[in-house]
Amino acid sequence: MAPGSSNEKKTDDGQASKENFIHLCNPHLEKMKEDILYHFALGTGTHDFPTLFGDVKFVCVGGSPSRMKAFIAYIAEELGLGSPGCDHPNICAGTDRYAMYKVGPVLSVSHGMGIPSISIMLHELIKLLYHAKCSDITIIRIGTSGGIGLEPGSVVITRQSVDATFKPQLEQVVLGKTVIRSTNLDEELAKELMQCSEEIGQFNTVIGNTMCTLDFYEGQGRLDGAICLYDEEEKLQYLKNAYESGVRNIEMESSVFAAMCNLSGVKAAVVCVTLLNRLEGDQITSSHDVLVEYQQRPQKLVGYFIKKSLGKV
Repeated sequence: MAPGSSNEKKTDDGQASKENFIHLCNPHLEKMKEDILYHFALGTGTHDFPTLFGDVKFVCVGGSPSRMKAFIAYIAEELGLGSPGCDHPNICAGTDRYAMYKVGPVLSVSHGMGIPSISIMLHELIKLLYHAKCSDITIIRIGTSGGIGLEPGSVVITRQSVDATFKPQLEQVVLGKTVIRSTNLDEELAKELMQCSEEIGQFNTVIGNTMCTLDFYEGQGRLDGAICLYDEEEKLQYLKNAYESGVRNIEMESSVFAAMCNLSGVKAAVVCVTLLNRLEGDQITSSHDVLVEYQQRPQKLVGYFIKKSLGKV
Protein backbone atom coordinates (compact mmCIF):
# COMPACT_ATOMS: atom_id res chain seq x y z
CA MET A 1 0.00 0.00 0.00
CA ALA A 2 1.37 3.40 -0.93
CA PRO A 3 2.01 5.97 1.80
CA GLY A 4 -1.00 8.17 2.37
CA SER A 5 -3.61 5.87 0.88
CA SER A 6 -6.71 4.65 2.67
CA ASN A 7 -7.01 0.99 3.60
CA GLU A 8 -10.53 -0.35 3.13
CA LYS A 9 -11.77 -2.92 5.64
CA LYS A 10 -15.02 -4.80 6.09
CA THR A 11 -17.00 -4.22 9.28
CA ASP A 12 -19.04 -6.94 11.02
CA ASP A 13 -22.12 -6.01 9.00
CA GLY A 14 -20.21 -6.27 5.74
CA GLN A 15 -19.98 -2.52 5.14
CA ALA A 16 -16.72 -1.03 3.90
CA SER A 17 -14.91 1.39 6.18
CA LYS A 18 -11.84 3.46 5.45
CA GLU A 19 -8.91 4.12 7.73
CA ASN A 20 -6.80 7.17 7.10
CA PHE A 21 -3.11 6.37 7.38
CA ILE A 22 -0.17 8.73 7.65
CA HIS A 23 1.06 10.13 4.35
CA LEU A 24 4.83 10.30 3.92
CA CYS A 25 6.03 12.80 1.32
CA ASN A 26 9.37 11.03 0.93
CA PRO A 27 9.87 8.11 -1.52
CA HIS A 28 13.45 7.62 -0.29
CA LEU A 29 12.27 6.11 3.00
CA GLU A 30 10.94 3.02 1.21
CA LYS A 31 14.51 2.12 0.17
CA MET A 32 15.96 2.26 3.69
CA LYS A 33 16.59 -1.01 5.55
CA GLU A 34 16.32 0.78 8.89
CA ASP A 35 15.00 4.17 9.95
CA ILE A 36 16.77 5.64 12.99
CA LEU A 37 14.77 8.35 14.76
CA TYR A 38 17.91 9.83 16.25
CA HIS A 39 16.39 12.58 18.40
CA PHE A 40 13.91 10.10 19.93
CA ALA A 41 16.55 7.41 20.49
CA LEU A 42 14.25 4.97 18.67
CA GLY A 43 14.65 2.97 15.46
CA THR A 44 12.83 0.45 13.33
CA GLY A 45 15.75 -1.99 13.71
CA THR A 46 15.68 -1.88 17.50
CA HIS A 47 12.01 -1.25 18.37
CA ASP A 48 8.71 -2.86 17.35
CA PHE A 49 6.78 0.27 16.39
CA PRO A 50 3.39 -1.40 15.65
CA THR A 51 3.45 -3.11 19.06
CA LEU A 52 4.60 -0.02 20.94
CA PHE A 53 2.50 2.62 19.17
CA GLY A 54 -0.02 0.91 16.88
CA ASP A 55 -3.02 1.77 19.06
CA VAL A 56 -2.29 5.51 19.19
CA LYS A 57 -5.18 7.72 18.05
CA PHE A 58 -4.38 11.02 19.77
CA VAL A 59 -1.03 12.79 19.91
CA CYS A 60 -0.61 15.86 22.09
CA VAL A 61 2.54 17.92 21.77
CA GLY A 62 3.83 20.87 23.79
CA GLY A 63 7.04 22.71 24.48
CA SER A 64 7.92 21.61 28.00
CA PRO A 65 8.86 18.00 28.95
CA SER A 66 7.47 18.50 32.45
CA ARG A 67 4.19 19.85 31.09
CA MET A 68 3.79 16.88 28.77
CA LYS A 69 4.49 14.48 31.61
CA ALA A 70 1.86 16.28 33.68
CA PHE A 71 -0.55 15.98 30.75
CA ILE A 72 -0.11 12.21 30.41
CA ALA A 73 -0.71 11.80 34.15
CA TYR A 74 -3.84 13.94 33.83
CA ILE A 75 -5.21 12.05 30.83
CA ALA A 76 -4.44 8.69 32.44
CA GLU A 77 -6.57 9.66 35.42
CA GLU A 78 -9.32 11.07 33.20
CA LEU A 79 -9.48 7.86 31.14
CA GLY A 80 -9.15 5.60 34.19
CA LEU A 81 -5.96 3.99 32.90
CA GLY A 82 -3.40 2.94 35.48
CA SER A 83 -3.42 3.54 39.21
CA PRO A 84 -3.53 7.13 40.53
CA GLY A 85 -0.09 8.63 41.10
CA CYS A 86 1.76 5.95 39.14
CA ASP A 87 4.85 6.99 37.25
CA HIS A 88 4.84 7.17 33.46
CA PRO A 89 8.25 6.32 31.97
CA ASN A 90 9.85 8.54 29.34
CA ILE A 91 9.95 6.49 26.14
CA CYS A 92 12.76 8.75 24.87
CA ALA A 93 14.90 8.35 28.00
CA GLY A 94 17.89 7.55 25.77
CA THR A 95 18.10 11.19 24.68
CA ASP A 96 17.73 14.58 26.34
CA ARG A 97 16.26 16.28 23.25
CA TYR A 98 12.61 15.34 23.67
CA ALA A 99 10.38 13.50 26.12
CA MET A 100 7.61 11.08 25.16
CA TYR A 101 4.93 9.43 27.27
CA LYS A 102 2.08 7.07 26.40
CA VAL A 103 -1.08 5.85 28.06
CA GLY A 104 -3.66 3.85 26.11
CA PRO A 105 -4.38 5.55 22.77
CA VAL A 106 -2.73 8.85 23.81
CA LEU A 107 0.85 9.88 23.08
CA SER A 108 2.31 12.98 24.75
CA VAL A 109 5.50 14.48 23.29
CA SER A 110 7.56 17.59 24.07
CA HIS A 111 8.83 19.68 21.16
CA GLY A 112 11.02 22.39 22.67
CA MET A 113 10.79 26.04 21.68
CA GLY A 114 10.56 27.51 18.20
CA ILE A 115 10.09 26.32 14.62
CA PRO A 116 13.42 24.46 14.25
CA SER A 117 12.88 22.39 17.40
CA ILE A 118 9.29 21.37 16.68
CA SER A 119 10.13 20.72 13.02
CA ILE A 120 12.75 18.11 13.93
CA MET A 121 10.38 16.48 16.39
CA LEU A 122 7.53 16.36 13.86
CA HIS A 123 9.67 14.73 11.16
CA GLU A 124 10.44 11.87 13.53
CA LEU A 125 6.96 11.74 15.09
CA ILE A 126 5.25 11.47 11.70
CA LYS A 127 7.65 8.69 10.67
CA LEU A 128 7.04 6.92 14.00
CA LEU A 129 3.26 6.96 13.41
CA TYR A 130 3.78 5.72 9.85
CA HIS A 131 6.06 2.86 10.87
CA ALA A 132 3.59 1.94 13.63
CA LYS A 133 0.81 1.70 10.99
CA CYS A 134 -1.34 4.14 12.96
CA SER A 135 -4.57 5.35 11.39
CA ASP A 136 -7.16 8.08 12.00
CA ILE A 137 -4.70 10.16 14.02
CA THR A 138 -5.47 13.53 15.59
CA ILE A 139 -2.51 15.70 16.62
CA ILE A 140 -3.03 18.70 18.91
CA ARG A 141 -0.45 21.21 20.05
CA ILE A 142 -1.21 22.51 23.54
CA GLY A 143 0.74 25.45 24.87
CA THR A 144 1.01 29.03 26.03
CA SER A 145 0.99 32.26 24.08
CA GLY A 146 0.70 36.01 24.23
CA GLY A 147 -2.83 37.23 23.61
CA ILE A 148 -3.95 40.25 21.62
CA GLY A 149 -7.12 41.94 22.86
CA LEU A 150 -8.03 39.00 25.11
CA GLU A 151 -8.23 38.66 28.85
CA PRO A 152 -5.26 36.66 30.22
CA GLY A 153 -6.23 33.04 30.68
CA SER A 154 -8.32 32.96 27.51
CA VAL A 155 -7.86 29.90 25.31
CA VAL A 156 -7.34 30.33 21.56
CA ILE A 157 -8.17 27.55 19.11
CA THR A 158 -6.25 28.37 15.94
CA ARG A 159 -8.13 28.82 12.66
CA GLN A 160 -5.01 29.64 10.63
CA SER A 161 -1.41 30.13 11.57
CA VAL A 162 -0.11 33.33 9.98
CA ASP A 163 3.39 34.72 9.65
CA ALA A 164 4.63 38.07 10.96
CA THR A 165 3.08 39.79 7.91
CA PHE A 166 -0.30 38.12 8.68
CA LYS A 167 -0.16 35.74 5.69
CA PRO A 168 -1.39 32.15 6.25
CA GLN A 169 1.77 30.50 5.02
CA LEU A 170 5.14 29.06 5.98
CA GLU A 171 8.16 30.10 3.97
CA GLN A 172 10.95 27.57 4.04
CA VAL A 173 14.19 27.46 2.08
CA VAL A 174 14.80 24.01 0.55
CA LEU A 175 17.88 23.45 -1.64
CA GLY A 176 18.32 27.21 -1.87
CA LYS A 177 14.78 27.80 -3.11
CA THR A 178 11.91 29.35 -1.14
CA VAL A 179 9.00 26.96 -0.71
CA ILE A 180 5.62 28.27 0.50
CA ARG A 181 3.32 25.90 2.36
CA SER A 182 -0.26 26.26 3.61
CA THR A 183 -0.83 26.71 7.33
CA ASN A 184 -4.60 26.15 7.52
CA LEU A 185 -5.82 23.86 10.27
CA ASP A 186 -8.76 21.45 10.34
CA GLU A 187 -11.93 23.57 10.53
CA GLU A 188 -14.20 20.80 11.80
CA LEU A 189 -11.75 19.83 14.53
CA ALA A 190 -11.58 23.46 15.66
CA LYS A 191 -15.38 23.55 15.88
CA GLU A 192 -15.45 20.30 17.85
CA LEU A 193 -12.94 21.71 20.34
CA MET A 194 -14.96 24.92 20.64
CA GLN A 195 -18.06 22.87 21.39
CA CYS A 196 -16.12 20.97 24.07
CA SER A 197 -15.10 24.25 25.70
CA GLU A 198 -18.70 25.41 25.76
CA GLU A 199 -19.70 22.15 27.42
CA ILE A 200 -16.96 22.55 30.04
CA GLY A 201 -17.92 26.19 30.63
CA GLN A 202 -14.91 27.03 32.81
CA PHE A 203 -12.94 29.61 30.78
CA ASN A 204 -13.21 31.97 27.83
CA THR A 205 -12.35 30.30 24.51
CA VAL A 206 -12.24 31.78 21.01
CA ILE A 207 -11.37 30.60 17.52
CA GLY A 208 -8.94 32.98 15.82
CA ASN A 209 -5.74 33.27 13.86
CA THR A 210 -2.42 32.65 15.57
CA MET A 211 0.70 34.57 14.56
CA CYS A 212 3.81 32.40 14.51
CA THR A 213 7.11 34.28 14.81
CA LEU A 214 10.79 33.37 14.67
CA ASP A 215 11.63 35.20 17.88
CA PHE A 216 10.16 35.96 21.31
CA TYR A 217 11.35 39.58 21.49
CA GLU A 218 11.77 41.70 18.34
CA GLY A 219 9.76 39.22 16.25
CA GLN A 220 6.79 39.74 18.57
CA GLY A 221 7.23 43.50 18.92
CA ARG A 222 8.37 43.50 22.54
CA LEU A 223 10.04 46.54 24.08
CA ASP A 224 11.97 44.59 26.74
CA GLY A 225 14.55 42.63 24.74
CA ALA A 226 18.30 43.25 24.62
CA ILE A 227 17.79 44.93 21.23
CA CYS A 228 14.84 47.16 20.30
CA LEU A 229 15.04 49.78 17.52
CA TYR A 230 11.36 50.82 17.42
CA ASP A 231 9.17 52.81 19.81
CA GLU A 232 6.02 51.95 21.77
CA GLU A 233 3.72 53.68 19.29
CA GLU A 234 5.08 51.57 16.42
CA LYS A 235 4.73 48.42 18.52
CA LEU A 236 1.10 49.13 19.44
CA GLN A 237 0.16 49.97 15.87
CA TYR A 238 1.64 46.66 14.70
CA LEU A 239 -0.28 44.68 17.31
CA LYS A 240 -3.51 46.54 16.48
CA ASN A 241 -2.97 45.73 12.80
CA ALA A 242 -2.51 42.09 13.78
CA TYR A 243 -5.76 42.14 15.76
CA GLU A 244 -7.65 43.73 12.86
CA SER A 245 -6.38 40.96 10.57
CA GLY A 246 -7.89 38.33 12.87
CA VAL A 247 -4.87 37.46 15.02
CA ARG A 248 -5.75 36.68 18.63
CA ASN A 249 -2.48 35.26 19.94
CA ILE A 250 1.24 34.92 19.21
CA GLU A 251 3.56 31.94 19.62
CA MET A 252 6.50 30.32 17.81
CA GLU A 253 5.55 26.85 16.54
CA SER A 254 2.12 26.77 14.87
CA SER A 255 3.11 27.50 11.26
CA VAL A 256 5.41 24.54 10.71
CA PHE A 257 3.10 22.37 12.81
CA ALA A 258 0.16 23.16 10.54
CA ALA A 259 2.20 22.85 7.35
CA MET A 260 3.70 19.46 8.21
CA CYS A 261 0.40 18.00 9.43
CA ASN A 262 -1.27 19.18 6.20
CA LEU A 263 1.37 17.47 4.06
CA SER A 264 1.05 14.27 6.10
CA GLY A 265 -2.74 14.13 5.89
CA VAL A 266 -3.23 14.40 9.65
CA LYS A 267 -6.09 16.19 11.41
CA ALA A 268 -4.46 18.84 13.56
CA ALA A 269 -5.31 21.67 15.94
CA VAL A 270 -3.48 24.24 18.04
CA VAL A 271 -4.91 25.09 21.47
CA CYS A 272 -3.01 27.73 23.45
CA VAL A 273 -3.82 29.72 26.56
CA THR A 274 -2.90 33.42 26.66
CA LEU A 275 -0.69 34.47 29.57
CA LEU A 276 -1.11 38.21 29.02
CA ASN A 277 -2.72 40.80 26.75
CA ARG A 278 0.12 42.20 24.63
CA LEU A 279 -1.80 45.46 24.10
CA GLU A 280 -1.28 46.12 27.81
CA GLY A 281 2.35 45.07 28.27
CA ASP A 282 5.21 42.75 27.36
CA GLN A 283 6.19 40.99 30.57
CA ILE A 284 4.33 38.15 32.23
CA THR A 285 3.52 39.38 35.74
CA SER A 286 0.87 36.91 36.96
CA SER A 287 1.77 34.82 40.01
CA HIS A 288 3.14 31.31 39.67
CA ASP A 289 -0.11 29.75 40.93
CA VAL A 290 -2.18 31.73 38.43
CA LEU A 291 0.11 30.75 35.55
CA VAL A 292 -0.06 27.08 36.54
CA GLU A 293 -3.86 27.23 36.48
CA TYR A 294 -3.81 28.98 33.09
CA GLN A 295 -1.50 26.31 31.66
CA GLN A 296 -3.91 23.59 32.74
CA ARG A 297 -6.74 25.02 30.64
CA PRO A 298 -5.60 23.64 27.25
CA GLN A 299 -4.99 20.29 28.97
CA LYS A 300 -8.53 20.28 30.38
CA LEU A 301 -10.05 21.17 27.02
CA VAL A 302 -8.08 18.58 25.04
CA GLY A 303 -8.58 15.98 27.76
CA TYR A 304 -12.34 16.51 27.59
CA PHE A 305 -12.21 16.27 23.78
CA ILE A 306 -10.36 12.93 23.97
CA LYS A 307 -12.79 11.56 26.55
CA LYS A 308 -15.74 12.64 24.43
CA SER A 309 -14.19 11.13 21.29
CA LEU A 310 -13.78 7.82 23.15
CA GLY A 311 -17.37 7.92 24.44
CA LYS A 312 -16.33 8.45 28.06
CA VAL A 313 -18.22 11.71 28.67
